[in-house]
Amino acid sequence: MTRFGVSIVPSASGRTDPVAEARLAEDLGLDLVSIWDHPMGVRPSFETWTLLTWIAARTERIGMATNVLGLPFRLPAMTAKMAETLDRLSGGRVILGLGGGGNDGEIAGAGGPVRTPAEKIDALEEGLQIVRGVWARSPFSLEGRHYRTEEAAISPKPARPIPIWLGTYGPRALELTGRLADGWIPSMPYLPPRAARARLEVVRAAADRAGRDPDAIEYAYNVGVRVGGPPPDDPEGQVAGEPEEVVERLLELTELGFTVLNLWLGGRRDEQLQRFGTEVMPALRGLGG
Repeated sequence: MTRFGVSIVPSASGRTDPVAEARLAEDLGLDLVSIWDHPMGVRPSFETWTLLTWIAARTERIGMATNVLGLPFRLPAMTAKMAETLDRLSGGRVILGLGGGGNDGEIAGAGGPVRTPAEKIDALEEGLQIVRGVWARSPFSLEGRHYRTEEAAISPKPARPIPIWLGTYGPRALELTGRLADGWIPSMPYLPPRAARARLEVVRAAADRAGRDPDAIEYAYNVGVRVGGPPPDDPEGQVAGEPEEVVERLLELTELGFTVLNLWLGGRRDEQLQRFGTEVMPALRGLGG
């Protein structure tokens, strides 16, 4: 059965309440909330991991994903420690979404390394090896080109395998995802539905070559959604329309192979979330979506 999530905007402007939105998503029966990771900038915003921790303390059931955490902002071994701590305190609700860092200006502003696209993929793989390495055993050492750790030890170890999802697009990054990750989470504006199936198959093929079960990977999709009003001008960029039209379009995305649909809501967010949770999601689940 398809799972449904919503992207929480980490705004600190006072005009929205991210915690209240997460609690509403939980009350409506959604499966997860996610938060993007853009710590630098002039717009008032909350830091992703701190906000996720606050949401965890104010909810009981709903899963929580970083969508995705820019690896250059935080050392991999410390990221592993952060994820283990929050997963333990929240009762096993964390999904660690990771990326190579898409905004070079933000990374430079934070004092992080600005890498070429190829270097970002190499660094992402090294970071993934360190995260999984320190979760699995102590001491753990890795001497990489971009990251190193010397006899790192963290305790306690995770009580369960914490899922790692990667936000990737290019051939090498997709191959890395299928080979090592637990999930894949691209976004509709950067990967429209007409191209998504082919990229999904690249991930599946890489998993198969690595001796993994492709069906064991979660295939998530960040989808722009607006319930109500006319259909969108660009149906490849947003799903919009009356509830039955939204249901039909989202079913098409699950037929492409996506197992998780994570919403980027348009319009008034509380109203849109309420409408999705009461008018769209029940119909999708009733149809097997």
